Formats: sequence, structure tokens, C-alpha cells
Amino acid sequence: MKSLFKRICIASDHAGFELKETIKNSLIDNDFSIIDLGPTDKNSVDYPDYAKRVSNRIKSKKSNIGILVCGSGIGMSISANKTKGIRAALCYNLKSTRLSRQHNDANIITIGSRLTKKNIALKLVSTFLKTKFEGGRHLRRVKKI
Repeated sequence: MKSLFKRICIASDHAGFELKETIKNSLIDNDFSIIDLGPTDKNSVDYPDYAKRVSNRIKSKKSNIGILVCGSGIGMSISANKTKGIRAALCYNLKSTRLSRQHNDANIITIGSRLTKKNIALKLVSTFLKTKFEGGRHLRRVKKI
């Protein structure tokens, strides 16, 4: 697995905990350095708190890219996108993932653990990490966000 990014952070809520751990361990097994911002177990937590942790880390440039996992991916996406400069994309297949990076310069991928199989989620993360932003006409549009 290749990546355009050196500093990756990840977080989830309780519903996304197991998938977060799978993604994190896969990245570590492929020699990625990853910052896990929680949670540390499957006890109930509030997803906006973890979306904010990842968003703030990216906003402050401590990480280049983020991964957020919750039950549907929707709550994390909505929460993360409240932070200025964050472009969180709920990705559900390879095409949506590629386009989120190519056209929108997404800096956080959100995944729904209840809607996405583990093997697909790993492919989505891999695609997200290796897809370049195309710039050009897309840059003009991203600047308007």
C-alpha cells in the first residue's frame, strides 16, 4: 500500500471501533505511522467528540489526512465538516473515494462500519491515501468551500 501522506490520524465511535482497529492495524502492518485518537474500547461515546479531534489535528497541520469511522459514516462526516478547512467525504465505493480526492481534495475519509464490509473499507482507505488531487478547475471550486 502506498500513500501520498506521511501523517495519518484515525478515530471512531463505539460502532466503528472494530473497523477502526482493523484499518489501523492494516496500516501499521504496511509500515504506516498512524495516530489513533480513540476510543480505546467499544464503550459508548459521542462521535462529534472524535470527529473534532481528527479535524483539529488536520487543521493544525499535525496530520495531513484523517480517517473517521462510525456506524453510517454520516455523523462523522457532518461533524468533521463543521471545522474550517476540513473536507470530509463519506466514501462508499472506489469511484466515490477517487473522486473525493481528485475533485474535492478531501482530507478526511469517513466510512460507515454498519454499511461497509471490512475488505471494501481497506480498499477505500488505500485508494484515498494514494489518489492525488487534480487541481485545475477543481482548485477554483475547492477554494469556494
